[in-house]
Amino acid sequence: MYKYFATAMAVCAVFLLFSCSTPASPSPKPDTPAGGKLRLEFDNVVGDKNLVLGSVTYKNASNEDFVVTKFNYFISNIKLTKADGNVFVVPQDSSYFLVKEDTKTSQFVTLNNVPFGDYTAAEFMIGVDSIRNTAPIEKRPGVLDPSGSMMDDGMYWAWNSGYIFVKLEGTSSKGNPVNGKFYYHIGLFNGYNERTANNTRVVKMDFGQLKASVTESAVPEVHFLVDVQKVFDGPAANISIAAYNSIMGGQPDKSQQIADNYVKMFSLDHIH
Repeated sequence: MYKYFATAMAVCAVFLLFSCSTPASPSPKPDTPAGGKLRLEFDNVVGDKNLVLGSVTYKNASNEDFVVTKFNYFISNIKLTKADGNVFVVPQDSSYFLVKEDTKTSQFVTLNNVPFGDYTAAEFMIGVDSIRNTAPIEKRPGVLDPSGSMMDDGMYWAWNSGYIFVKLEGTSSKGNPVNGKFYYHIGLFNGYNERTANNTRVVKMDFGQLKASVTESAVPEVHFLVDVQKVFDGPAANISIAAYNSIMGGQPDKSQQIADNYVKMFSLDHIH
């Protein structure tokens, strides 16, 4: 009995000695993040006035009064350019956003995993490209889901045209003679089965002397102004509500003029 007890005590002593003399494994270092965040803000205005839905009367370039009741648009295919010329392309599956004037949170687009550095320019598409327009439904989640909440805003045509890129609706004394309404629903991406106009447009915005610096601790916000007035008065045409109180996919020439106008809606206000 004593022999077994002595042996057990010796084993315990060796174990304790080994435990005390073996250094503890170092704690793993936390992973260094690969990138940070950058936020784009889309601030909708009418000329030098803030856009207010349903209650404020504005004037367009034709001196026609109008009240805006809905203003929605898709932003997609975002690219950011660094001061050194390198371009960060936001992954396709994370690069589609529906901006709505009646939903404040939608006007702030947060981009994740942006490589650290100083950014001096941005590029994005107004609308939804042909690849996503024709992709299987399971490849179009979130704001692109034709059966989801996006349908509540009527931003999808189930026929040949796909998504509505920009939707502007309102009332005017020069609107429809019956109800005073006007509406411009602009889509078309070249079509599913037959050729259509292509009203996707690309905005390229140089930040000039400003820069958006993405670091581990800083989330820069690039503040754009989006001017509804440019829909009516842009480089392509002066759109009169009296002459055109409704423009949709069946008017390809006029819809292309509005698309050439709305690409000029965006201007850089500031970065903070």
